[in-house]
This record gives sequence, structure tokens and C-alpha cells, in this order.
Amino acid sequence: MPELRFTEVQQHVSQLVTAALAAAAPAGAVDRYLRREGTQLLIGPYSFQPGRGRVYLVGVGKAALPMGRAAINTLGDALAEGILITKRPGGAPANKPRFYTTNIAGQKSIRIFEASHPVPDEGSLHATAAVAEMLAHTTPRDLVLCLISGGTSSLLSQPLLPLPEWQELITALLASGCTISELNTVRRALDRVKGGGLAELAAPAACASLILSDVVGNPLADIGSGPTVATPSGPAEARAVLDHYNLVSTLTPETWQRVNSALGMAAPLNLGSSQVVNLIIGDVQQAAQAAVTAARNLGFDAHLLTAHLEGEAREVGRVVAALAKDARPGACLVLGGETTVTVRGPGRGGRNQELALAAAIALSGWEKVAVASFATDGEDGPTNAAGALITGGTLARAQALALDPQAFLKDNDSHNFFTILSAGGRSNLLQTGATGTNVNDLILICKYP
Repeated sequence: MPELRFTEVQQHVSQLVTAALAAAAPAGAVDRYLRREGTQLLIGPYSFQPGRGRVYLVGVGKAALPMGRAAINTLGDALAEGILITKRPGGAPANKPRFYTTNIAGQKSIRIFEASHPVPDEGSLHATAAVAEMLAHTTPRDLVLCLISGGTSSLLSQPLLPLPEWQELITALLASGCTISELNTVRRALDRVKGGGLAELAAPAACASLILSDVVGNPLADIGSGPTVATPSGPAEARAVLDHYNLVSTLTPETWQRVNSALGMAAPLNLGSSQVVNLIIGDVQQAAQAAVTAARNLGFDAHLLTAHLEGEAREVGRVVAALAKDARPGACLVLGGETTVTVRGPGRGGRNQELALAAAIALSGWEKVAVASFATDGEDGPTNAAGALITGGTLARAQALALDPQAFLKDNDSHNFFTILSAGGRSNLLQTGATGTNVNDLILICKYP
């Protein structure tokens, strides 16, 4: 077994991140669940006969392109038409919708749309309208294959509100500290394509969804706001979320009035007798277990503690620090999930960097211990970092540069803290670039002998 050296912590963390991301690769996940055998198209345990009708492809999310390529390779000449909607590079809203037609995998001309995340834009609405138009003439003999991944809630949108008010509402909810489930409860009530709305557009065709989960616990209704999942929640539950986070005091009076009006417009779905299949094909559990295996190969006594971690990022950071203090030397503890941040200050950061900053404060002075927290999509908040790596010596380095970690934490300014700290020598930021996948976040605790 190789000897563990604290001086190699950055290399070790890099290897664990690489292993986790490889396990969450979207194309491989699709290949495991989609295949053709003779005239049969097999989707998980379900069988369809493409020769009886047409097959349409709808891929949405940060992993839409790699998932789409894998599906197109398998579908071949059975594919009639397809649309893929992916996150615009940089993610920021744009004034003009953009799409292009391309030949993917040498098979078909597929329309690819770009839109913004986490707040929808004109591109989101334009792409969704194109999907509705493509599916307008389906028959009971047809199949609509949907590929759903993280970011779908923003990229696929047909809101009951005008776009500016819809953007204002989503922005306010994102800053409120609400959970992803609460956010998506509101989205489902105020967006026609959520909560089964995409399956309704596909009807009367059969609808099968291959889903790469970015929500802790894999609740189907919350992944992409459940575009192919009919859900019982409605306007009453959405209003309860808005009231709980006092959105009336955040939104302009005009927007609040429009929200109240739109909540009264929600109509029940009509999926009729259409066959709808939803399959989870990848999640944070797989990525976390791959990190555990990689850590054991490095010589750590590695264990997966949970794949259901949630909570306020800075509070979870303190809990992670406590776990690091109690861990045995030579241990690597892996946690998967996703935290939230209640925005209180004017700073710039993300949930993983805020968690890492809180852990750095709590671990000050502890030797040979490290914590890394990162987003598997490679984008932690509105920054170019996936997360951050800290050790028991991080605080001392900050103090040598006259940085006040508590002040940065108070201002939700974790990214600027780690940027300044990294400029002074060893980098604390974890930067993977956009990974093309999204299965929540991972936290790694490494304690060296």
C-alpha cells in the first residue's frame, strides 16, 4: 500500500475528483440504459418498437450534448427529429436566442439551443416553443425520448409570467436560502412544461425519460422540476413557500401582483392514457462511491458517510470540520449532497466555497487534515471554480496576508477570499472547467498519518 504524505494532498484530491467525475459521465450512463436489439428499442427494462412509429429526441440540461450524442449513436435511423437544449457558455442571460443545426455522430441534423442557467432567458422560452412545435403532431405509435440533467428547470421554461417578472422571482428565490424542493414547488406551479408538462406535450405518444439526477435523494418531481412527472403539489404549496420566505418584501409590487394572478391560472395536466416512463440513470451516490474506491487505491481507509447531505453551507462546513477532527489518521471520508446559501452580503461565491471557508475557520491549527468541497458540474455559483480545498493551515496563510476570514464569510465573499489567498502561493480553488455533467456536490475529508 502506498505511503500517504500530506505534502501530496492536492494531487490526491485531484485524483479523487477525476474518479468521481468519470463515474458520473453522461454518455456512459445513457449507454447503460439505452440499446437496440433487432427491431426492439430497449430503455432500461422497457421495450419499444421504433418501426411502428417515429422516435423524437428531447435533451435538456448541462449534460444534454453528451447524453444526446450517446442516444443518437444508439437510435441511428430510428430517430425522426430531435432538439437539445444546453447551457450557454458562461450561463448569463442573452438578449437574443441562439440555436444552430449540426450533424451529431454522423446521423441526423439536430437542432441545438443555448439558454441561461440558473435564471431562464429568451433562449429558454424560444427553445421550449420549438420543442412544443416539434411534438405537436405525435401519434399513439410514436415515442418521445427525453434526456434530463441538471439545469433543466431554467433551460426548459414556459412560464405563466412575463419573462422579466419570471426572472425577478427566480432570482429572489435563489437568494432566499430556500431548498431546491421549495424552489421547484414554485416553478412547477408557474410553468406549463414542469410537473409533467413536457409529457403532456409528448402525448399521445409514449414518453420515456433518462434522468441524470442533480437533486439529493433523487425525487423525480424535483429533478428539472419534473417535466415528465405529474405531481400533486400546486398553487397552494407554492404560495406557502413564497409566504415562508417573505417574497412579498423582496419582489416589486407589480411582480408580486402578477405572481398572485398567475397562481390562479394553473390548470391540471391531461396526460390521458399515454405511457410515461422515468428512469434515474446516474446520481451522486455513484460519483461518491467512485471517490471512495479511488481513495482506497491511494492507501486511505475510505468510507462514504452519506449521499443525502443538505443544509446551510456555512453550518455544514462547521459540521464537516468536526468530522475531520474526529477522523482517524489515514481516513478519507466522502459526503455527497447539496447545500444552500442564504445571501446576506454583497460578495461573490458559491455554496462549496462558502462551506470550505467555514470549515477552514473551524479547522484552524489542525495539522495534516484537509477538506475539499466541489460541484460536479464544475461551476460553483457565479464563479469559474468548482469549489475549494482547505487545510488546517489555511487560516494562518490568510492571516499572514491580513485577510479576515470571518468578514469574507459574513459578506458571502468566499470566492474573492480564495482568489486572494491563491495569489499568495498554493491555489485553494478547485477548477475543473464545465464538466458536462451534474450530480450534486461532493465533500472530501482527508486526514493524514
